[in-house]
Amino acid sequence: MPTASKAKKSASSSAGEQVKSAVTELPADMLKQQVGNLRDAAIDRAVDHLKQWVDNATNKLNDVANGEQDAGSLLGRSAAKAGEEAAEGGSPAKGAVKGALSGLKDKAKDAIPGMSSGGGGGGKATKCTNFVDSIDVGVPVDVAYNQWTTYEQWPDFMKKVERAEQEEDEPKVDVKAQVFWSHRSWEATIVEQIPDQLIVWRSTGQKGHIDGSVSFHELAPRLTRILVTLEYYPQGFMERTGNIWRAQNRRARLEMKHFRRHVMMNTILDPDDVEGWRGEIHDKEVTKTHEDGLAESKEDEQTQEEDFDEPSEDDEYDENEGDEYEDEDDDSLTDEEPTAEDDSETRE
Repeated sequence: MPTASKAKKSASSSAGEQVKSAVTELPADMLKQQVGNLRDAAIDRAVDHLKQWVDNATNKLNDVANGEQDAGSLLGRSAAKAGEEAAEGGSPAKGAVKGALSGLKDKAKDAIPGMSSGGGGGGKATKCTNFVDSIDVGVPVDVAYNQWTTYEQWPDFMKKVERAEQEEDEPKVDVKAQVFWSHRSWEATIVEQIPDQLIVWRSTGQKGHIDGSVSFHELAPRLTRILVTLEYYPQGFMERTGNIWRAQNRRARLEMKHFRRHVMMNTILDPDDVEGWRGEIHDKEVTKTHEDGLAESKEDEQTQEEDFDEPSEDDEYDENEGDEYEDEDDDSLTDEEPTAEDDSETRE
C-alpha cells in the first residue's frame, strides 16, 4: 500500500510538471489571443442576454401601446455602441448596454402617440385627453363663481396645485402643479368670461398644457351645477406615460371634489368674504374691470332689496275703499221689507 501511494504521488507530480512546462513553452502572443477570444465570447454572450431582455421589454411595451416595434434596431445600436467603446479603449459590454437603453428609449417614444417628435421632450402634441364632468354645490351660483375665480386660494384646498395667480384686470392666469414627481407650469389666457355664467381659456406650457371651459348653472336658489370640460395636451415622457392610464382625468375629478368639499365646509359659512373676480372678458380683452363689475353687482343687490321692501301701486291700501261697501249696506237697509210692527202701525 505505501508503495502504491508513492507511485500515485509521483505520477501526479510528473503530470503537473508537464502542464507547467507546456504553459511556459506557449508564446505570450498565443496567451493574449486566447484571453481575447474568451473576452469576445463573454461579450457576445452578454449581448445575447441583453438582446433577449430588451426584446421581452419591447414586447410588453408593444402590448400597451398596440404598435409594431423593430427589435433589430436595438441590437444594431447595442453593437454600434459596443464598437465605439472598444475603439476608444473602453468596455464593449458597457457600450452595448448604453446602446440598447438608447434604442429602448426611442422605442418608448414611438410606442406612445405623439412622442416621436424631437425638440427637448417632444414637439407639438398630436393627441389630447378629453375630460368632461360636473359637480353640484349647495350654494348660490354667485358664491360658487366667486370661489372658483379666487385663484390664489386654490393651493389651500387642491392637492396638486402649487400656485395659481391672476394679475389684476389681466386675462392671464399662471398655474404651477405637480405631475407625478415633476413640477409643471403653464399660462392660461382667458378667452371669454361672464360672471356667474362662463369661463373659457387656452393655455401654453413647455411640458404640456390644458385648454378648457367651466360653466355655472343655477338649479335652485341654493344649488349650483358646475360643468367642467378640459383638453389636456401632454408633452414629455412622464406626461405621455401618465396619459396611457388616464391619470390626468382621475386627478381632475379629485380636484373638483376638493373644491366642493372646501365650498361646503368653509365658503358656505361666510360667503361674503369671498369676493372673486367680477370683471368681464370677451375675445381675450377685458371689457369690464373687477371694480366696475363689483360695483354693478352691489347696485343690483340694492335694487332687488328695495323692490322687495317697497309695496307696489297695486298693493297700496285706499282708506276710502271700504266706504262704498258701507253705503251699499245702508241703502240695502232702506230697501228691506216692512216688519210686522210696521204693518200694524200702518193699519191703525
